Amino acid sequence: MAPHSSSETVAWNFAAGPARLPDVVLERAAEELFRRGPDGACSVERPFSGPVFRAALAHAKQRLAELLDLPADYHILFMAGGAMQQFALIPMNLAGVGQRIAYADSGYWSRRAISEAGPLVDAIEVGRRPGDSILSAPTAGPWQVPADCAYCHITPNETVDGIAYQGLPECGSVPLIADCTSSFLTAPLDLEKFGMVYASAQKNIGIPGLTVAIVRQDLIDRSPPELPAVFSYRRQAAAGSCVNTPPMLAIQLASMVFDWITEQGGLAAMAQENLQKAACLYDAIDGSGDFYRAPVPSEYRSPVNVRFHLAADELTDCFVAEAESAGLHYLRGHAHIGGLRASLYNAMPLAGVQALAGFMADFARRRA
Repeated sequence: MAPHSSSETVAWNFAAGPARLPDVVLERAAEELFRRGPDGACSVERPFSGPVFRAALAHAKQRLAELLDLPADYHILFMAGGAMQQFALIPMNLAGVGQRIAYADSGYWSRRAISEAGPLVDAIEVGRRPGDSILSAPTAGPWQVPADCAYCHITPNETVDGIAYQGLPECGSVPLIADCTSSFLTAPLDLEKFGMVYASAQKNIGIPGLTVAIVRQDLIDRSPPELPAVFSYRRQAAAGSCVNTPPMLAIQLASMVFDWITEQGGLAAMAQENLQKAACLYDAIDGSGDFYRAPVPSEYRSPVNVRFHLAADELTDCFVAEAESAGLHYLRGHAHIGGLRASLYNAMPLAGVQALAGFMADFARRRA
């Protein structure tokens, strides 16, 4: 990022996605991806089958495998499209004809996953929120998942609702699958507890158009041979995610983000900083004398998607407008819920969160 003069306002992007990228990644991308080489081509213009891109792809896989401590029997797939495509591809690849699947309803995106899978398979709900509250996650521990289910699908962090699981369920012999889109790479992840995890890129990985899917070999083996090649986990794994031209720019940017996370100290360091950022913002909300309110109980609050409201809802538009003038952008809540939301993904530094907390305190003093 270019240096700012003392009179210049630093701008911060709190969008839920597409989200902020690390400054050093933007600088590196400008230098390496969009500058023509001796062959007359820049990085994203070269053939995906050629050695330059294949080396970049291999580096991205290796770096991500190192960050996740990837077990030997898991495949990293770089799939075109977003997480919603996986909502349909997962049952197509992993559920046999007439086989049931289990889903936990924890909020907006888990319900979207259920609705996409419903026309393809028989989906049953197994994860229950305590007291059927819409502002809590299903409890951890043993779940009553029928053994004949192909898998159990969860959304550990709900981007819209600002809800996060306290712990993982135990599903017996049924593989656990997780849409980790908003929480992926924000903390260490024990992959051996899952049959599959997936995340679209525009939160903590890079830019839209790419989804990372990490799938255990025994689930890869379920993929029916009649599936179109671009939709088949089996064929994509065999082809190294290159059944057809993959999203080259998104993959190369993701590789740079993986490098950046490694340079910061890896996922343990990400987790520590993310908890510090979340504590800063939730403290500003809880310490406001009820001027701001976080509707999610503290034990279920997301550390990366902080949802809050003004006690006086009529001030919301004013808050958003003044925040934008102060360089604090994209704070309006999801259209289905309203209120306010600040997303604190890996690339958002603590300084940005402190700037938001300071603005909130000043706004409350002026409007109380």
